[in-house]
Amino acid sequence: MKPVAIFRHFPIEGPGYLAPFLDSHSIPYQLVKVDFNEALPTRANYFSGLVFMGGPMSVNDDLPWIAPALALIRQAVTHNIPVLGHCLGGQLMAKALGGVVSRSPVSEIGWGRVNVADNPIARDWFGELSSFEAFHWHGEGFTIPEGAALLLSSPYCENQAFAMGTHLALQCHVEMTEEMVKAWCKAGAEEISNNPGPTVQSAEAIQTGLTERVSVLNQIACRLYERWISGLMNTTTG
Repeated sequence: MKPVAIFRHFPIEGPGYLAPFLDSHSIPYQLVKVDFNEALPTRANYFSGLVFMGGPMSVNDDLPWIAPALALIRQAVTHNIPVLGHCLGGQLMAKALGGVVSRSPVSEIGWGRVNVADNPIARDWFGELSSFEAFHWHGEGFTIPEGAALLLSSPYCENQAFAMGTHLALQCHVEMTEEMVKAWCKAGAEEISNNPGPTVQSAEAIQTGLTERVSVLNQIACRLYERWISGLMNTTTG
């Protein structure tokens, strides 16, 4: 089976729970460390799927890897190679597919509920689940590209996820582990203090009940990842 390519844009924003999930399903993956200036591949069909992780930068920044990433996403979608995006990764997908990424009215940092949209595509991804507590850390948001379906919304961010066929873009984070949450709180202490308000939680609040919260989130991620990898089977040969 061709490996899944996982693109990391910042050292502490790696694949998280996705890595052991892929291991448990015997799905090989290759981590591309964009943050270490590793070059993006030129062809999507080297891989069975593409995964783009988060990062503190904007997709609208003038960075040398953004244009190649957008081109790779478009190529994958054209050839029906499943793409999965987390936060910045979801924004890359939105921009590549014709959506707009812009500054949000408020930053969202911490735990907050998201609601599952009432449409058949959302139910295909989430089943009977109507809402759940996701992890958030973003100051920008995306519009839904033409031809995609809205999956999730929150009170402070209308577009939290969309799907287009086998492709899934998330604004919120489902990939979190306890270690990642703690590392982000430490690295993002200044950002938290500079954004007071109801949409930004303190590091202490974020880490309250962390084991249980992450465990529940992992179950949500497992369902989404199970659905996503079902599309990989079409791209394992050739």
